[in-house]
Amino acid sequence: MKVNWDENVCTHSANCVKSLPQVFKVEDGKFVIDTSAASEDEVRAVVAKCPSGALSVQEE
Repeated sequence: MKVNWDENVCTHSANCVKSLPQVFKVEDGKFVIDTSAASEDEVRAVVAKCPSGALSVQEE
């Protein structure tokens, strides 16, 4: 599973970072998504709650 982030749609509410900081984080000024740091169900739940719709799941 891969999570895509559309920076042009993102409203920077930080819901993802607050909900799963081990997956969604900012490192060296860049947004990093590490889906291996949580279960697929946890990641999908956070993606589904993204208020702007900037996050989406892509099956690999």
